[in-house]
Amino acid sequence: QVQLVESGGGLVQPGGSLRLSCVASGRSIFSVYNMGWYRQAPGEQRELVAAIKWGGSTNYVDSVKGRFTISRDNAKNTVYLQMNSLKSEDTAVYYCNADIQTSLRIPSKNYWGQGTQVTVSS
Repeated sequence: QVQLVESGGGLVQPGGSLRLSCVASGRSIFSVYNMGWYRQAPGEQRELVAAIKWGGSTNYVDSVKGRFTISRDNAKNTVYLQMNSLKSEDTAVYYCNADIQTSLRIPSKNYWGQGTQVTVSS
């Protein structure tokens, strides 16, 4: 069974920083391809915040460019989101997402983490 386990959320003041982590775990992970972070604020649709391919190329939603950095450690099947200069509008539940192949003969599937709350407030 494959799981994405997030950590690092919490309460931070405006202008502060947080670092989210997400580990893909399971006995049968063959390869992890695209990984990304989404967020969903109350009453809003879930949106892509940042994504990173296995080779390291990245893309970001315009509202976080220059403030957030996504990175990954392929050896640890882990993706990170460094969030700096946080604003109140960054408040949301942040979800990890990944395309994971569990066997060479089975196509990759898309998985979601359980979500971690990020609250930016004074």
